[in-house]
Amino acid sequence: MHNRDFVEYHSDRFLDHSLIVKKGEHIVALVPAHKAGAIVHSHQGLTYGGILLSRKQKTKDTLEIVKAILLFLESQGILRLSIKPAPHFYMKQPSEEIAYVLQLLNANCYRIDTASVIDNRDRLPIQSNRVEGVRKAQKKGLIIKEEAVFNDFWQQILVPNLTKKYQSKPTHTLEEIVLLQHCFSNNIRQFNVYDGKEIVGGTTIFETSTVAHVQYISGNDNKQELGTLDFLFHYLITDIFAHKRYFDFGISNENQGKNLNSGLSYWKECFGARTFVHRHYEVETKNHSLLNDVLI
Repeated sequence: MHNRDFVEYHSDRFLDHSLIVKKGEHIVALVPAHKAGAIVHSHQGLTYGGILLSRKQKTKDTLEIVKAILLFLESQGILRLSIKPAPHFYMKQPSEEIAYVLQLLNANCYRIDTASVIDNRDRLPIQSNRVEGVRKAQKKGLIIKEEAVFNDFWQQILVPNLTKKYQSKPTHTLEEIVLLQHCFSNNIRQFNVYDGKEIVGGTTIFETSTVAHVQYISGNDNKQELGTLDFLFHYLITDIFAHKRYFDFGISNENQGKNLNSGLSYWKECFGARTFVHRHYEVETKNHSLLNDVLI
């Protein structure tokens, strides 16, 4: 991993304010964060952030860690800490101490997004309408390739589609996704679908040891006729990532979680996905005093 390159990633968009919490010489927690005025966010440039704990930390330790973080931020003139903890299905071990501490702090849960997730330990059957799409693609002779580069998908499929449908751009530029894949070569994978030599769709997967997360999905205007995305995700779910504990399609929300793209959510659920949630919290740093008399 090229540390210098990665440190510069997103440096033009966020004023870094990440924290390392130590007890003696040992690191006990990390807070990926950035500062915006009198608020510290963990982290608006990440799918999730929050307070990351060492595996050795107990609930009592977590209370002390969070209190220390809030005291430190308050001393720097920070009024509020905004965090979006990792959803629990990303955790290797049970770890929801932070949720408990946040309610003690009177934290405000100001946003909830819905993530469509397949639990491969008890996977629901893929519905017939998705299987029909797979048959269409097979009849058309479509093929799936894992690619080492992102250029064709970004330039021919993803960017044109987002521009046309939503007048928006991908969260990551082509240059940024190339940099991230260079830093995390075993965790970011690109799968494209071809009709002959023409790329007709694809997806970018962010992979952890237990979760395959769909970062981008897109197909050309003929995706329904060709069965492009049904074909691709049937293959990924039943073959490439069948060994993962979870397959995470990501959220289907817009307008800060207040609207649900029902068609997209339904499509994901037809593959057997069901809903987990991403919660976003905001807590006033001065509320650290609420933790003073918790332990008995």
